[in-house]
Amino acid sequence: MFDTLSDRLQGALGDLRGRGRLDEEAVSKAMREVRLALLEADVNFEVAKDFTARVKERALGQEVAKSLTPGQQVVKIVHEELTSLMGSGDSRLAFGRPPSVILLAGLQGSGKTTAAAKLALLLRREGKHPALVACDLQRPAAVEQLVQLGKQIQIPVFTLDTKDAVAAARHGLDEAREDGRDVVILDTAGRLHVDQELMDELARVGEATKPLNVLLVLDAMTGQEAVNVAVAFQERVAFDGIVLTKLDGDARGGAALSVKAVTGRPVKLASVGEKLDQLEYFHPDRMASRILGMGDVLTLIEKAEAAVEVDEQEEMERRLRAGEFTFDDFLASYRMVRRMGPLQGVLKLVPGLGKQLQGLDVDERQLSRVEAIVLSMTPQERRMPHIISTPRRRRIAAGRGTTLEEVNKLMASRKQMAKMMKQMGKGKLPTFPGQLGPG
Repeated sequence: MFDTLSDRLQGALGDLRGRGRLDEEAVSKAMREVRLALLEADVNFEVAKDFTARVKERALGQEVAKSLTPGQQVVKIVHEELTSLMGSGDSRLAFGRPPSVILLAGLQGSGKTTAAAKLALLLRREGKHPALVACDLQRPAAVEQLVQLGKQIQIPVFTLDTKDAVAAARHGLDEAREDGRDVVILDTAGRLHVDQELMDELARVGEATKPLNVLLVLDAMTGQEAVNVAVAFQERVAFDGIVLTKLDGDARGGAALSVKAVTGRPVKLASVGEKLDQLEYFHPDRMASRILGMGDVLTLIEKAEAAVEVDEQEEMERRLRAGEFTFDDFLASYRMVRRMGPLQGVLKLVPGLGKQLQGLDVDERQLSRVEAIVLSMTPQERRMPHIISTPRRRRIAAGRGTTLEEVNKLMASRKQMAKMMKQMGKGKLPTFPGQLGPG
C-alpha cells in the first residue's frame, strides 16, 4: 500500500532528518522532490503544489527555527500536512433512529457490491444488526452476487423481483424493519460513466429511504480518474464520504491523497484486501504515519485484539513477562498473525521496521510449513523445545516429509522469536532476522 510513494517521500526527506540547521536551499530542494513524488503518485497538480507550499512556509518559519531538531520538526510538519490533506476529521458513520440507512453509490467496476458486504460484516462486528438490500437492477447478476455474499457472511439480503429500484429499496427497508435490523445498506446501480439516468435513480432511491450516510465507492487504483469521478458525482448528488476499494493494491496513493482536498468530502472507509473482513475505517493520521515509514501502532493493536481471544492474550502476556516462549507459543503466535492479515502488511505497522523490511524474505507459504512441522512434534517437545535432540529432529522431519535442515531453521527461528519477545517485554524495539521460519 503506497509503497512507491512512501519510498520516494522518505528519500526526499532523508537528507533533512539529521540536520541540526536548515536553510532555504535545503528545504526547497526537498520540497521539489516531494512535489515530484506526489505528481508521480498521480496526485492532483494543484493539490501537490499547495501541499509543498504549505510545508515549505512552515519549515522556514519560527516553529522550526526554534526547534532543537529542525530536521525532525520538518518531518513532523509533513506528517501533519499529510493528515490534513487526507481529511483530519472523523471517519465514523452517522447512526440515528433504527434502521439507519447507508446508501452506496458508484460506477460499475468500482467494487460497490463487495464493499456493501464488507461494510455489513464490519458493522456486525461492532455489535450492530445490519441487512443488505439489492437495488442494483441494471447489472446482470448483481442481485445474485449480493445474495451469495450475504450467505457467506450470514447477513440477510432483501430482494424484490422488479425493475424499479425505488420499489426494491422500500421493500427492503420494510423487511429490515420487520426483521429488527438496525442498519440497512443499499447497493445501488452503477453505470460505466456518470449520466443523468444514474443520477435520477440515485435521487429517487434517496428520497424514498432518507439515508443518513451516502457513500461514494471509488477504485483507488484508478488514481486521478477516481477523483474526476468524485467531482462528477458531487456536481449532481450530494454524498457524505468516500469508500476507497483496492487500496492494498495502490502503490501510488493519488486518489487517497487528492480526493478530500478536491471534493471536501472525507475518505471514511478503505478496502485493504480481497477478503470480506478486510475493510477498515480510514484514519488519515495513521495513514500519514505509514507513508512516512513510522508504522501504525494503533491499527496493529486493533488487529491483534481482533485476532486474539482475551484468555489467549492474557496467557501470552504472562509468558512474555516471564521470558518463556515454547513451540506452543510459537504456533499460537503464527496463527494469530495469519488472522491479522498478510504478514508483510502486519510487519509494516511496527514502527521502525520500514528499513529492516527491505530485502526481508516473507513468504506466506512458510506459515503453513511451520505449522505442519510443529504439529509433527510431540506435546512434550512443543512444551520443552530444549529436549529436541538431533534424532528427534530427524523424526520430526520425516513426519513432516521435509529435511533436517528445514527443521533446524525452525529451531533457530524459535530462538530468535524468543529473543524478540524478551526485547519487547523490556519495552525495546525488536531486531528482525533476514528470514522468518524455514524456507
